[in-house]
Amino acid sequence: MTTAVRKPAPASAPAPPSADQDDEISPRTWRLAWVIALGAFTAGLDTSLMNIALDTIQQRFHADLELTQWVASGYLLALAVALPACAWLGRRVGPGRLWLAAVAAFTLASVLCALAPTIEALIALRALQGLAAGVLIPTGQTVLGQAVGPGRLGRVMARLGIAVVLAPALGPTLGGLMLHSLSWHWLFLLNVPLGAAALVLGRRHLPMDRGRASAAAPLDWVGYALIGLALPLLVYGFTSWGRTGSPEPVQVLLPLAVGAAGLAAFVRRSLRREQPLVDMRTFRHRGFAAAGVGLLANGALGFGSALLFPLYFQLLHSDGVVASGLQLLPLGLGTAVTLPFGGRLTDRYGGGPVAVLGAVLGAVATGLFAATAPGLPAVEVLLFVLGMGGGLVSTPLTVAAFGAVGRDRLPDATVQVSIMVRLGGALGAALFSALLSHGLAAGADQAFRTALWWQFATAVAATGGALLLWRHSRHEQRR
Repeated sequence: MTTAVRKPAPASAPAPPSADQDDEISPRTWRLAWVIALGAFTAGLDTSLMNIALDTIQQRFHADLELTQWVASGYLLALAVALPACAWLGRRVGPGRLWLAAVAAFTLASVLCALAPTIEALIALRALQGLAAGVLIPTGQTVLGQAVGPGRLGRVMARLGIAVVLAPALGPTLGGLMLHSLSWHWLFLLNVPLGAAALVLGRRHLPMDRGRASAAAPLDWVGYALIGLALPLLVYGFTSWGRTGSPEPVQVLLPLAVGAAGLAAFVRRSLRREQPLVDMRTFRHRGFAAAGVGLLANGALGFGSALLFPLYFQLLHSDGVVASGLQLLPLGLGTAVTLPFGGRLTDRYGGGPVAVLGAVLGAVATGLFAATAPGLPAVEVLLFVLGMGGGLVSTPLTVAAFGAVGRDRLPDATVQVSIMVRLGGALGAALFSALLSHGLAAGADQAFRTALWWQFATAVAATGGALLLWRHSRHEQRR
């Protein structure tokens, strides 16, 4: 049996200069980064808007809460299904073309969601949105990583990180204002001008590599079936655990067990195949594995915080949706302030020490939250510090993960990074939801105190991953 040789295809638009040519970042590269960031911002804003619109949608369609919850859960499950195919699709059609197709599909699905006549139709169309978003995020990272190169990736990825952070920071406030004066349909229609702008700018600035369809390996359908089933089951199991508050045998334990078995079978198959669907051999790079541990814990911390702190203000301080969104602005502001500095420090010193600094800040902020039960002024300060820590963790860990593998394996690395963050996020959201659900019977104050101590433990785990990465990078430098 012969193995097809992958040959680079000519690009219809020249890529930005390599990082090895010059340390300065050209204006064209910055334009490319902002276009990718616009796509990520659109997808992230849509997710944060939906998180606060479920109650309104439930009332408009006269549906029960369990069915309405699938507007959010179906999106997450579809996103998990789409992730494993990104690397293969990128090799077939080219990352730039795939990114444009994902933006177009996401925008079209947004229009259809706004026109949905029933709650069942809305759930199905949200799943279509999730499929597009699952392709959009890692493909954008692949475009940036291949165009920029490791020497400048920290600064460029920091710009992408600003868009990713601003979306959940602005979403609750913007969504509350829109629901106050407009119908829920506009939460989806808002994506149309953003998506159209991303398409126009992407067509102008993205490298349109045609991919290697004639030379790429056929799709591994068995492998895709394994991971395409495993990831949604894991996400569903964690989400159900958070919703029910207990490890139910059918809704939680069975999906988690089958999902874990499917994932293990996929990893084994991937390691044995010469051209796997997703190359799991990237985890043999110790730097990539250490960054993956940190990203998993940081994903749990980030998604858990996005769930925990809105409820903190609503249940403990009796704030409304708009007021809670305003109270959360320091969290996003702290991240946005430190992201550019984190990118520069990463390019200069590597991801390890910068990620350690950010993780320690996050651990200090969450530890003080849990130990002192601060009042409102102190809460805002601690949220800002927690946001600063987040801005110094995510980008360094991501850049270190991408830098640990070669350019040809970057599509696989971006998919695996997205999977680690999503699984960590599902685990974090489930953990904190379960803790609050069990603890509220004894009082909201004690429930949040317990959840905050677990949040501190999650921040410590992220610190451990960052320390492993720093240790590995120092060892490589000595060699």
